[in-house]
Amino acid sequence: VLPLPAAATAASLAAGAHSLEALREAMAQVDTPLRETATNLVFADGQPGAPIMLLGEAPGADEDRQGRPFVGVSGQLLDRMLASIGLDRHAPEMQNSFYISNILPWRPPGNRTPTDAEITLFLPFVLRHIALARPQRLVLLGGVSAKSLLRVKDGITRLRGRWHDLPTDAGTLPALPTWHPAYLLRNPAAKRDSWADLLLLRRSIESGSHGAARQD
Repeated sequence: VLPLPAAATAASLAAGAHSLEALREAMAQVDTPLRETATNLVFADGQPGAPIMLLGEAPGADEDRQGRPFVGVSGQLLDRMLASIGLDRHAPEMQNSFYISNILPWRPPGNRTPTDAEITLFLPFVLRHIALARPQRLVLLGGVSAKSLLRVKDGITRLRGRWHDLPTDAGTLPALPTWHPAYLLRNPAAKRDSWADLLLLRRSIESGSHGAARQD
C-alpha cells in the first residue's frame, strides 16, 4: 500500500490536469522508482477524441525506446486486428480511428507485471486520461487493465467477451475486456476469442449501443 502522501499527491496532480498535455506533464512529476530504469514516459498514441480508447498494462522495450504505446510486435498484431474491423490509430476520419494508452506510463524493469502499489499510484491519472480523452467506449487489454479499472478480482478469462459498465468522471462508459495481444503471441489459439470480442466491438459501434453489463 502506498504511503498516504504519495497517493494523495498523485491524485491531486491528476485532478489538477485540465488538458492532455498538462496530464502528461503531471505524470512526469510523479516520484517513482520506475523512472530510474525506464528511458521514456509513454503517454498515448492515436487520435484523442476518437470514439474508442484502448488501455493496456505497461510499456515494453520497444515502447520505452520510442516513447509510444504498442509499437512492438504485440502492437503490430493489435493494429492488424483492429484494421480487420475498420479501425486505424492514425485514420484521418475520427470515427475510424482509436486512442491508446496504458495503466503505467513507465516500463517496469524486465517487463515484469506492475505491482499493486504502482497501479494504485497511476490509476488516478488513467481515470483523468479517460475523462480528458472523452471516448465513447473502452477496450481493456489484458487482466491488469481490466481488473484495475473494473475493480474486480475476476481474471480476464471470466471478464472478456461481454460489456461492463465503468464509472468515470465523464459518466459511465461501456468497457470491453479482451486478451492482451502479447498473450495472443504466446497463445495463438486465443485469437478465436479475440476475434469474437472484435466483432462485439464492431457491432456496438455500428448499432451505437452495447449489451447490458452482466454481473455474475
